[in-house]
Amino acid sequence: MTADHLFPGREPDYSYCETMLRRDDPDRWLSALFVPRPLRPHIHALYAFSLEIARVREIVSEPLLGEIRYQWWRDAIEGSGSETQANPVAAALLDTVERSDLPKRPLLDLIDARHFDLYDDPMESVEALEAYARATSSGLFRLASTILEPDEPTQGLGADEAAGIAYALTGLLRALPWHCARGQLYVPLDLLAKHGARREDFAAGVATPGVLAALADLRALARRHLETFDARILGLPDRSRAAFLPASLCELYLCAMEQPGYDPFKTPVAPPQWRRQWILWRAAKTWG
Repeated sequence: MTADHLFPGREPDYSYCETMLRRDDPDRWLSALFVPRPLRPHIHALYAFSLEIARVREIVSEPLLGEIRYQWWRDAIEGSGSETQANPVAAALLDTVERSDLPKRPLLDLIDARHFDLYDDPMESVEALEAYARATSSGLFRLASTILEPDEPTQGLGADEAAGIAYALTGLLRALPWHCARGQLYVPLDLLAKHGARREDFAAGVATPGVLAALADLRALARRHLETFDARILGLPDRSRAAFLPASLCELYLCAMEQPGYDPFKTPVAPPQWRRQWILWRAAKTWG
């Protein structure tokens, strides 16, 4: 069954989302291959929206322009925007929200949390970092699982929150060189104080003992949330579990950051695609 048959008039929009995801977020695209084909375009649309919001800072020249862009997306989601159908990601997302009866609040919360990305303010605490991760990542896992299994919500079971925080922390650790190069720091100030690390060390890309200890604490935090997720994934409805497959890749990346000679500012964390595909396949078999 083709996408144009499933979504008459919307096939180009959904196709755009898939192309965007395959190019810019290959892990989520690979994970979506294990989602039932009729629902896959909705997963693409959801994650393409997340990508659009996440990269706002990269495409605007000043924070005010980012604020305007975020407001456009808020208006689109709340139904008060104009020309939303001209934006393929917005068109596919809104169609997904309607067809899957998704709540809009998590989408709006994601936009609100991403305001942090526009500025160079430091992340104040581990608690603030976890709240940021819940809004930007956990909500997406919850919405994706709702698309796959609308009759048995996973909210309240804890798997979506744990998976989201672990996935977000792992992603932020991988992106550390890029964030530091543009003046951003997601490593919480309370961790820096605990280990005697300085913001200047991150800005200069110097892997001091304090910097390494703070990053090790973040990896340990990600793993604690992974342990919670692993203990709860099999308690979720069978049809919703494929929505959580991206989280199965976290341990691969965390282990890569602990290899001898790893420099958090210079060493790319990019295992070959065949390893990622194998891990996703194994998780799909185990959780299925």
